[in-house]
Amino acid sequence: MALTDTFVKQVKHSGAKAGEKHGDGQALYLLVSATGKYWRMNYRFDGKQKTLSLGTYPAVSLLKARKKRDAAQELLADKIDPGQAKRDDKLARADAAANTFESMARAWLEKTESSRAASTHEKLSTWLKKDVFPSIGSKPISTIKPPEVLAMLQKIEARGAVDSAHQIKRLCARVFRFAVGLGAAERDVTVDLKNAIPPAIEVHRAAITDPQQLGGLLRAIDSYSGHAYAAAALKLSPLVFLRPGELRSAEWSELDLDAAEWRIPATKMKLRIEHMVPLSAQALAIFRAMQPMTGQGKYVFPSIRTLDRCMSENTINAALRGMGYSKEVMTAHGFRATARTIMDEVLNERVDLIEHQLAHKVTDANGTAYNRTKHLPARGEMMQRWADYLDKLRAGAEVIPIRATI
Repeated sequence: MALTDTFVKQVKHSGAKAGEKHGDGQALYLLVSATGKYWRMNYRFDGKQKTLSLGTYPAVSLLKARKKRDAAQELLADKIDPGQAKRDDKLARADAAANTFESMARAWLEKTESSRAASTHEKLSTWLKKDVFPSIGSKPISTIKPPEVLAMLQKIEARGAVDSAHQIKRLCARVFRFAVGLGAAERDVTVDLKNAIPPAIEVHRAAITDPQQLGGLLRAIDSYSGHAYAAAALKLSPLVFLRPGELRSAEWSELDLDAAEWRIPATKMKLRIEHMVPLSAQALAIFRAMQPMTGQGKYVFPSIRTLDRCMSENTINAALRGMGYSKEVMTAHGFRATARTIMDEVLNERVDLIEHQLAHKVTDANGTAYNRTKHLPARGEMMQRWADYLDKLRAGAEVIPIRATI
C-alpha cells in the first residue's frame, strides 16, 4: 500500500536495530531508524542488486521522493546506472565548485604572464581583483551566465569607465576560453554580449606638443619638490619617451651606463621585442644621480613604501597634477606623443628612427620587423640632439651644450 504524508510524518522508530522499511511501491521505501527517516530505492543493474539513496525526510517530501524514484527509473530504462549517475553528478558539482572564475583567472594569469609586459600584467591583475572577482569571482565558471557578466560590466560603465568595461570584457573572454580548453566551461559566454555596452569613445592621451609650452613644463619639472624618485622619473620621461610602465619598472641590471645603453627585455615590451634605448648625456646624469639612492636594489625607481616593487603607475601622473597640469593637458604617456610630434615636425628627424625609438612596429622593404640594434648609432645621435633641444627649451634660449673632450 502506498504511503501517505500523514503516515510519513507520524511514523516512529520502533527500536529495531536495523530500522524499519515502509514500502511505497515501485521499489521506493522509507527507512525509519534511530537517527532519522531516509528514502531508499532498490534496483538491479548488470545483474547486481543495488540501493539508491534519495534523501532524508522532511527535507525530501514524499512527493519529491517519488519524483526522484521516477527519474531513476527513466535512467534505468536508458540502461544508465542511477547510482553511478548520482556519483558522477556529485563529482561534477565538486569540480565546478573548485573551478571558480577566480581560480581559472589566476591560473590563466600565471600561465600567460611571460607573454606580456610587467605593466600589462599588473593592469590585468588589478582589473580582476577590483572589478571582476567581487562580482563573479566566487562563482563556478561553468555556471556563469551572460547576464551576470553584463551586470558586472554595467557597474564599470556606470562610473564612466566605458573603455575599461570593454577591455575587461575582452579579459573575461580570455579566461572563459582558457577554461573551455581545460574542460572547466562549455563556452565563452561573453560572445552573447556583443553591443551590450555602448562603444568606447577613443580618447587620445593628452600631450603638450607646442615647444614653448613644453619649455614651461620642463622648467616646472626642474622645480618639482616631490619625492626624489618621482622627481628623477619625471626628468627622465621626456628624454627617453618610453611607455610609463617600461620607465617605472627600470632595473639596474638592464643598464650599461658605461656604454650609455638601456636594454629592456622583451617581456616588458608591448610588442615582445627587446628594446635598446641609447642614453643621452642628460639621461646618464639622472641615472648616476640615482645610483647612491637605489643602486643597491633591483629597481631604479622603487616604490616609496617598499624596495621590492617598482614605482606605482600613478606616480608620474600624480606629480603632473601636483604641478598644475590636468589630465586634459599632459599625461605620463603623453611624453611619447610630445617627442613624436616635435622631433618630426620641428626638428625634422627621420621618422623611421623616431618610430624605432618609440618601439613601434617598423618593417623594412622585405617586411622584416625592427630589431633592437636597428640604426642604433643614428638613434643615439638623434637622442642626444633631442636632449640638447630640451635643454634649449628649458632655458628659454639657444643653449650650446658643453661636451667634455677626450
